[in-house]
Amino acid sequence: MTRASHQIPVFLLTGFLGAGKTTLLNRLLQDPRFQDSALVINEFGLVPVDHDLVRKGRETRATVTTTGCICCTVGSDLRASLDELLVGRRNGSLPPFARVIVETTGLADPAPIVNSIIPGGLAAVSLADHAVARAFRLSGVITVVDVLGVGAALEAHPESLRQIAFADHVVLSKTDLAPAGDLPQALRAMNPAVLVHDTQAAGFDPAVLLQPGSYTALGKGEKVEDWLAAETAQEPQGGGHFHSLNRHGQVLAVPLTSDAPLDETALRQFLMRLTARPDNGLLRIKGLVALRDDPSRPVVVHAVGHRLYPNLRLEGWPEGQAGNRLVVIGTALDEAGLRQQFDALCGKAPLFGLASFAALPKA
Repeated sequence: MTRASHQIPVFLLTGFLGAGKTTLLNRLLQDPRFQDSALVINEFGLVPVDHDLVRKGRETRATVTTTGCICCTVGSDLRASLDELLVGRRNGSLPPFARVIVETTGLADPAPIVNSIIPGGLAAVSLADHAVARAFRLSGVITVVDVLGVGAALEAHPESLRQIAFADHVVLSKTDLAPAGDLPQALRAMNPAVLVHDTQAAGFDPAVLLQPGSYTALGKGEKVEDWLAAETAQEPQGGGHFHSLNRHGQVLAVPLTSDAPLDETALRQFLMRLTARPDNGLLRIKGLVALRDDPSRPVVVHAVGHRLYPNLRLEGWPEGQAGNRLVVIGTALDEAGLRQQFDALCGKAPLFGLASFAALPKA
C-alpha cells in the first residue's frame, strides 16, 4: 500500500462570506455516509458563531474551533488543529474519524492553507508538523459560490477569485433564488479543471465532493502554482500575515454580545438600519440572539451584503451556551457607533425575572 492510502483525507470547504458553507456542511453531516467526519471550523473574529450553527448530530463528533482567519498565520493554526485531532484520536479522548472537513472563514486565501498540508509546501517547523504531514493528506478543495453575490465578491475581494481558482469542486448556492445562467462557463474559464455542481439540481449527490484522493494544482490555471510558490517563499514565522483576530486587511469584524433578551421589533429595526446603509461596506451579519417572548429558543440572525434574511428560530441553545452574540463584518463600519446602537438596543430589553440568562437549561 502507498503512504497516501494510510493517511486521513482532509477536505477544505471554502467560499466567500455568506456563500452557504455552513448550509452545505450541515447537509454533508446529515448524510449517514459522512457521520464519521471530524471538523475544523475557522471563524473570523474573536466571538465564534458558525460552530453553533453546525448541526453535529446526536453522536459526539471530533470538532476543533479556531478564531482569526486561518490563512493569516502561515499554516500554524491548521496544523495545530489537525494535531489536536490526531492526539485525541490516538489517546481516545475524541471519537474515531475517517476524514476531516475544514470550514474556513469566508475571507480565507486558500494558498497558504493548501501549502501547509501538501507535500513540498510550507516546511515543517516542529515535531507536531511532521506528525501531521505523515497522518493527513489534502484530498480536495470545495468552494461554495453564491450566484447572487459572486459578481460583487470577485470585483472587490481577490480572495474570492483564489477560492475558485484552487477548487476541485464549485458548489453553486441560491440557484433557487436566481438562475446560474452562464456562470458555470465563467467559473471554468477561471479554473479549467473545476467541476461545477448545483445543489438544487435533481440527482446531485454530495458524496462526489468527498471522494478520497490527493490534491493537485495541475490544470487549475497558471496562477495557482505561482501563488503556491510565492507562499512557500514566505518566512515560517509569517510576520507579514499576522493581524488582529477581528481584522483582515480592510475588513473589520465587530463582535456584539450581551446577556439580556432583546425586543424583537427593536432588533429588527437595528438590523434594517444597518443593512440599509450603502456606505458601510457591509459584507455579513451573523449571530444567535434571545428574544423576550422565549429566550430559551434562540433566533439565528443572517444577512449577506445588504440582504437581510428572515430570522430562524432554533429549538434550543447549542450545547447550552446561551447569550446574544452577533458579528458584523464590513469594510467601512463605524465600530463605536455600532456598539452604541447595540448597547441602546440591549437597554430596551429587561431580564423579565430570569435569575441568570447565561444559566438557561441546555438544549
